[in-house]
Amino acid sequence: MGAWADPSPSNAPPRPGPRRAPAPSMAWRGWPAQWLWVAGCGLLFLGLVLLLGPRSCRARRTLRGLLMARSRRLLFRIGYSLYTRTWLGYLFYRQQLRRARNRYPKGHSRTQPRLFNGVKVLPIPVLSDNYSYLIIDIQARLAVAVDPSDPQAVQASIEKEGVALVAILCTHKHWDHSGGNRDLSRRHQDCRVYGSPEDGIPYLTHPLCHQDVVSVGRLQIRALATPGHTQGHLVYLLDGEPYKGPSCLFSGDLLFLSGCGRTFEGTAETMLSSLDTVLGLGDDTLLWPGHEYAEENLGFAGVVEPENLARERKMQWVQRQRMERKSTCPSTLGEERSYNPFLRTHCLVLQEALGPGPDPAGDDGYSRAQLLEKLRRLKDVHKSK
Repeated sequence: MGAWADPSPSNAPPRPGPRRAPAPSMAWRGWPAQWLWVAGCGLLFLGLVLLLGPRSCRARRTLRGLLMARSRRLLFRIGYSLYTRTWLGYLFYRQQLRRARNRYPKGHSRTQPRLFNGVKVLPIPVLSDNYSYLIIDIQARLAVAVDPSDPQAVQASIEKEGVALVAILCTHKHWDHSGGNRDLSRRHQDCRVYGSPEDGIPYLTHPLCHQDVVSVGRLQIRALATPGHTQGHLVYLLDGEPYKGPSCLFSGDLLFLSGCGRTFEGTAETMLSSLDTVLGLGDDTLLWPGHEYAEENLGFAGVVEPENLARERKMQWVQRQRMERKSTCPSTLGEERSYNPFLRTHCLVLQEALGPGPDPAGDDGYSRAQLLEKLRRLKDVHKSK
């Protein structure tokens, strides 16, 4: 287990220059980048042959369906690689940022800070549905930012609170979570950027591993490795013991209110293991997610578990909140266990609703992973309707 000393301006050692963790090569399942492009062109050529060739209509439709399914997956992987590995992703993020600032000049949701005996957690609505967070030691006037995607909005909150930003905790590399790292770390010379070295996080200065602890004043924040959404995804657990309050989980894109993130860089087994890491935390742990997805997620949960009364009560509360554009976070992990289908793959009711896995008599972990994968596919279809 590693630990970082309090990085306050008065006692911080000389700050190393910003550096970016090495990004893995642009590849998918062992395919080098050039072969991805060759395969994409080959699929395009085959598509033209199928559309124009003298085949029977039935054969053409069958082959066309197979081609479309495979080409969609391949094109998605190419697009995802461009977003995460090239400057095109940064340009897309900047466009998102401009549009969100114009559409939501005061943020997409109305938020309320939580105070716990000298510690404040301040949600900051950014982009169209993201949340950044400031964790503040009120007495020391020190702040930690989590996933500061809009540096302008985060800086405005820092100035309003009258605190010094000394650390950035990045859950993963996606620009809607890491886009503000450069501007904020340059503006605040004593600010350190923490995250996983496996994720290619921009302007990372202090790599973290599983169970490493970042200490800032009274704040003790533990990094937990939760791969699946990305290879190096981390969540951050603020220990409630030093300030005699509830612990707080900043979950990035691993876990949302009644939902979980998509598995971009892993398998269902990987994501299940990461969700089980979170399930091991206490019921009173507050969940601070990376996005405002509550109403949509609870709607999907009602499709797979229509008789879940806990979900119904939460949905009624969420709908009242969203009618007034109020934030729905935080929830608690105890609540999430009662209605979040992605945390309930062990529940018989959910298994019966979705049907058995490919080998119900086999290993329990495998069967739960299959259920999780099926839930994720159903959720993606539900979202597109």
